[in-house]
Amino acid sequence: MSDLAFVTDGTVAAIGLVLGLINMGVNHCSNEGCLAKNERQPYLAASVGNVYFQDSEIGEELFVRRQTSMARGPFQFTYGASVTEDGGLWAGLGNTTTYATPNGRWYAQFHAMPGLYAEGSDVDLGGPIIFRSGIEFGYTNREGVRMSLSFDHRSNAGIYSDNPGLETVQFRVSIPTK
Repeated sequence: MSDLAFVTDGTVAAIGLVLGLINMGVNHCSNEGCLAKNERQPYLAASVGNVYFQDSEIGEELFVRRQTSMARGPFQFTYGASVTEDGGLWAGLGNTTTYATPNGRWYAQFHAMPGLYAEGSDVDLGGPIIFRSGIEFGYTNREGVRMSLSFDHRSNAGIYSDNPGLETVQFRVSIPTK
């Protein structure tokens, strides 16, 4: 099993969901409901990193992601797209859940995004519907710019007969937008 097994077996996605539901119950339930619409700081992010398949580095990836200003409870609407150096394309939408230190400088963020995949000359992931989930750890500077290290996994979550996966380790910069 991969050195990144904690990402590949769905553990990170499950932890993110559980923590998001706890956060929702503690901080977001009101007369308007636990998934009431609320505003968040939107971000435009770009990341670059190494892609791994079965414990071997197979190339690099560029990933662009937009966190919108709309959230439901703790879940912020997010969409993004990536391309690998071998022409693998992925695009999807989902949500992020962010947890910050009291001063707001350090944070952890979970993301879960179903999407579509075109393999190009990259790895066959079993089919076109691919789920991307992961965790990001970062720092926010005084201007609100976030710099982070992100780990994520892409696979078809077992909806096809073959379920290989890709892991990515990335450096990300997220710029606050309006």
